[in-house]
Amino acid sequence: MTIHPFRLDASEAPLYGPLAAMQTISDEALMARIAAHDELAMGVLFTRHNVRIYRFALRLVRDRQQAEDLVGEAFLDVWRQAAMFQERSAVATWLLAITRFKSLSSLRRRDEEKLDETTAAAIPDTADDPEMAMLKTERAGLLRRCLARLSPQHREIVDLVYYLKSDEFCSAFLRCCGGGEGRQSIAR
Repeated sequence: MTIHPFRLDASEAPLYGPLAAMQTISDEALMARIAAHDELAMGVLFTRHNVRIYRFALRLVRDRQQAEDLVGEAFLDVWRQAAMFQERSAVATWLLAITRFKSLSSLRRRDEEKLDETTAAAIPDTADDPEMAMLKTERAGLLRRCLARLSPQHREIVDLVYYLKSDEFCSAFLRCCGGGEGRQSIAR
């Protein structure tokens, strides 16, 4: 069976012969016939729903080719699993659910595929260079020495301010603790 997706909308299709007779059959009845491997019933179901399914997939994946592929995969699943359809929902709802699952799975795969060697190499390295690491170590040591000179009450205040993440306070604190001009540059 060859189905050409997205070329024929049910409202625009000229209907003749068996296809015309099948157009009046409900989706549920079509599913029963598809479960018995009726290709004509599959074609009718496809003609009824392919545009809606395509538009839904396109909204999710935002890629025309991928949306077309997903529609094909969804209808292939319908063909394979028609016997499992239990009429707990409308056929259109079932089709949309299959398409949604396939679309989300496709997006997850696409995100995994995007991170190749070239992409990974383009991610900036935010680690400190040796000079910055040394400056941070010196600053931390200076802060520890300054804190050691404080009373327990004052250390408690500094701890509270530290947890509020105030860099301005840390710089001012270093200046007040006798950190000379050279040490002020470390605090910055």
